[in-house]
Amino acid sequence: MPIPSPPQLSAKSWVLMDAASGDVITSHEPQKRLPPASLTKLMTVYLATTEIQGGRLKPDDRVVVSEHAWRTQGSRMFLDPRSNVSVHDLLRGIVIDSGNDASVALAEHIAGSEDVFAGMMNVTAKRLGLQNTHFMNPTGLPDPEHYSSAMDMATLARAIINDESDYYALYKEKYLTWNGIRQPNRNLLLWRDKSVDGLKTGHTEAAGFCMVTSAIRNGRRLITAVLGSSSMENRAADTQKLLTYGYRFSETRTYAKAAHELARPQLWKGEEHTLPVGVLDNLSLTLPKNGFRHVQTRMQFEEPIVAPVTKGDIVGKLTLLEGDHALVTRPLVALETEAAGPWWWRAWDTVKLFIQNLCKDAFDAQSSTT
Repeated sequence: MPIPSPPQLSAKSWVLMDAASGDVITSHEPQKRLPPASLTKLMTVYLATTEIQGGRLKPDDRVVVSEHAWRTQGSRMFLDPRSNVSVHDLLRGIVIDSGNDASVALAEHIAGSEDVFAGMMNVTAKRLGLQNTHFMNPTGLPDPEHYSSAMDMATLARAIINDESDYYALYKEKYLTWNGIRQPNRNLLLWRDKSVDGLKTGHTEAAGFCMVTSAIRNGRRLITAVLGSSSMENRAADTQKLLTYGYRFSETRTYAKAAHELARPQLWKGEEHTLPVGVLDNLSLTLPKNGFRHVQTRMQFEEPIVAPVTKGDIVGKLTLLEGDHALVTRPLVALETEAAGPWWWRAWDTVKLFIQNLCKDAFDAQSSTT
């Protein structure tokens, strides 16, 4: 049964993505390069929390706010120059207040300057596969060479959710008070939709009104990226339309779990006679809702699988099919390292493989003449 067409939005570009599968449910101009405004700060925070997880930065490290950071234009945390602020507080000021001053202060602390930090951002963007993104600063202040896309922002949001769960809770905080000034999070959906728990808004005259949002309902998480909406109200409405559409008309199922044994094909010339195999990552699919859908699993193995085998070696492929239509194919990998067996066992398996191949060649020759 076909599903309805996606909603009409005010935005220039958008993506609706399932967080588990990474599949795009619907999109419009997803690769279009546009100014991301303060959505940039998603990468600023991602890079900082990556540094924390790598042990190169600590949440309680103290940062001295430079004159340059204090003078940064645009939205502010209202830091005082030469004040001493913790990394954790700066992260809150970036996420909740969208503080440009906090972004520059943190960038200078990590890399020494905005320029060097922007270089680190671009290296990270390349690692994450962001194909239409280039950063010139940690704030999102306008620059002709500073751009991103709805697809890249959704992909970055997914990385934040999957890689940095310890810090994801920052994105649902509604208020921050600093220097006696209380500011609200500009994500209106945090007040309107209890399922929404992040991520970030952005606005400049060039970018319009932008928002990357995530929501979780009944254990299923969706991500939206909306760039270039016509107003603050419209970017919230655009996002809400996408979330409603995604939850109403699509569903996601996990067909194979990461590192879970799916089969034990025969292993030749090894200490063990079989090899546990599976997939590296969860294999999830997002498809239009259909109560009559029947997805079948097909596994094909390299023949023969011969020891030694190292954990992670590709030994075959797993295909999900709906009827005769292949939905997705993933490599099957060895889940354990298996050493070669003793010489007499290897020799015996060599003989058996030789006889097996002779029989197969004879069968193929007979089949070709009949």
